[in-house]
Amino acid sequence: MEYRKLGNTDLELSAITYGAFAIGGNMWGGNEKKDSIASVRASIDNGVTTLDTAPFYGFGLSEEMIGEAIKGYDRSKIQLLTKFGLVWDGSNQGKGEFFFDAEEAGKTIPVYKYASKASVIKEVEDSLKRLQTDYIDLLQIHWPDATTPISETMEALEILLQQGKIRAAGVSNYSVEQVAEARKSLNIASNQIGYSMLNRGVENDLVPYTLENDLGIIVYSPMERGLLTGKYFKDGKLKDNDHRNGYFQQFDLEKVKTFLETITPIAEDKNATLSQLVLRWTSLQPAITVVLAGARNAEQAAANAKAMDINLTAEELAFINTELSKI
Repeated sequence: MEYRKLGNTDLELSAITYGAFAIGGNMWGGNEKKDSIASVRASIDNGVTTLDTAPFYGFGLSEEMIGEAIKGYDRSKIQLLTKFGLVWDGSNQGKGEFFFDAEEAGKTIPVYKYASKASVIKEVEDSLKRLQTDYIDLLQIHWPDATTPISETMEALEILLQQGKIRAAGVSNYSVEQVAEARKSLNIASNQIGYSMLNRGVENDLVPYTLENDLGIIVYSPMERGLLTGKYFKDGKLKDNDHRNGYFQQFDLEKVKTFLETITPIAEDKNATLSQLVLRWTSLQPAITVVLAGARNAEQAAANAKAMDINLTAEELAFINTELSKI
């Protein structure tokens, strides 16, 4: 495993980071708790020291399982990354900017983007309890909240830094303009964004900006929620409540299928899977600090970690990029 410094902090994160969205259950068709916990532990055992979660993932369930899974490990050698700013119940229900209606156990749950100072501080206390820890290594706003001044949100993060409840502060899904605004109030460490072979728009603006300003980029959805594994084209049936049924329709699936077939020989030559090749390619792109990879079981988790063992030549990278330009 390779470990990388995050932006302007002293945090050293594993280049492949465990993404805990799917183990929360909501929007992914569910998962067995024992498999989820086993996947976290297998990640750690294979050098993935960094775990990224959020309160919204399973409405607290993902954080709870992370907290349970890391029992017995040296906490100082694990980096816990979580988020705030998506609220769905309690005193904050209905406040902020309506985001969408989530479905959980047959119920419709309205989710709002809300990041007021008081709300952020309360959310962190709840996350610390669920994670069973007394500090968070990196705390990130989950989505921009148009109803709260960015400066107010950053003020809350500054308080939490001073209290020692978080080691570093970052943002997620922020534009260059929003990142610049946040940096007027707080020296944030990173921006977590969606990025993949099929989603490279940030290379035009955010990537140059972060390189110039010593910010880290944490990438989510590098596999485009499983599409780039190639499995969908072999067995395209997803559970009815799986959000990917609609998500995949934004892509030209025939071109994606052809692309994956074209780069498969590279993976085979490396004795690797398509998933591992895609993760490794993503980790080698400019300004990318770490790549989030989800896993539903221990086998997938171990395979994700081994992606960093792949050596790609300049010629192979150029070939992949040429084929990508045809999609």
